[in-house]
Amino acid sequence: MRLFFLALAAAILPGQALAANQVALDNNVFVERVSTDANGKQRVLLEEPKVVVPGDRLVFVLNYRNASAQPADKFVITNPMPAAVSFADAGDTRPFVSVDGGKTWGLLSEMTVRMADGTTRAAQPADVTHVRWAFQKPIPAERNGQADVPGNCQITS
Repeated sequence: MRLFFLALAAAILPGQALAANQVALDNNVFVERVSTDANGKQRVLLEEPKVVVPGDRLVFVLNYRNASAQPADKFVITNPMPAAVSFADAGDTRPFVSVDGGKTWGLLSEMTVRMADGTTRAAQPADVTHVRWAFQKPIPAERNGQADVPGNCQITS
């Protein structure tokens, strides 16, 4: 199982940055766990993923550093979704996704999937093959930061 997780982690690290900037990226993956205290109050915890099983939700935290003397403008990260992982949600951020291997991009709610018989249906989270995150503001020169990558994934197999 540990070998599976290492392969999975390698496959879901940030893809290429689609801007000519000197931005270094470091991605951390956590498993979301819910714990309930003695009073019945639930807390969401992010834990190091020692064991990952189908149904687990993965959360990504992205550390970035702009090593350039110039602001990094229009910085974009594209991540492929490994076969064993399915896109679950992205909260309020609504990233662009692809359901055709990165050929076309859009909001999940606007994407369609072509069926074998030529008809189309609305795309579902499990159809996502790639996720694209764009920084809305320039990353200031020689600055670093951390962002919860806007998207959760769920292990499917």
